[in-house]
Amino acid sequence: MSAVIVAIDGPSGTGKSSTSKAVATALGLSYLDTGAQYRAVTWWMLTHGVPVDDPAKVAAAAADPVIVSGTDPAAPAISVDGTDASGPIRTQEVTSAVSAVSAVPEVRARITELQRSIAAEAAGGIVVEGRDIGTTVLPDADLKIFLTASPEARASRRSGELKGKEATDLSATREALIKRDAADSGRKTSPLKMADDAVEVDTTRLTLDEVVECVVTLVEKAASAKSGRGDGRDAGSSDEKAGQISK
Repeated sequence: MSAVIVAIDGPSGTGKSSTSKAVATALGLSYLDTGAQYRAVTWWMLTHGVPVDDPAKVAAAAADPVIVSGTDPAAPAISVDGTDASGPIRTQEVTSAVSAVSAVPEVRARITELQRSIAAEAAGGIVVEGRDIGTTVLPDADLKIFLTASPEARASRRSGELKGKEATDLSATREALIKRDAADSGRKTSPLKMADDAVEVDTTRLTLDEVVECVVTLVEKAASAKSGRGDGRDAGSSDEKAGQISK
């Protein structure tokens, strides 16, 4: 299979991480969780006393944390200044603050540069998940997928990812997701939105296995198309129109 760059976007709780890791594993591709990078920056800001509601101070500190992202889908670790941050970045405190931090242009510019560098170095192909991958970070990706799901389904999934007592209140989790959607979709820099040439997959009534099977098929088609063309053009452009998949 030709090396492909796959962009998987969508809001929280749609199955981006589980799907992206499973697809990367199934096809022998590298994997990058870009959301974890923004969470890592946010966690660093919180632990260093930077007021996350002050864009100027966040911008001034944006270049300070050293973020290292693993690309092994079986163990996608992330470290900040040499410290494993895989667990700490998943708390509700970080979740509540990450939209504000990630909306700061200096933060997005710094992390976007890092993301593009990692993708460029993945010679065997990579699955990159996030919120603006297909529209901003990797607009020439070979395949762009946008995952969606109902607020109820997303809240249930997201609650299961949170740590300890934070996982108990589904209603609060649902409201937090809706609030974050509004913040991410409304920000001026790289807002959350589906690329015009992306394939939309509604995961509400699909099992993880069904979503993975669907995406693997789409990736294989994109790789085949790229191999057949031999010119590196975006497999999701005029060659394949955007569609919608649901159940």
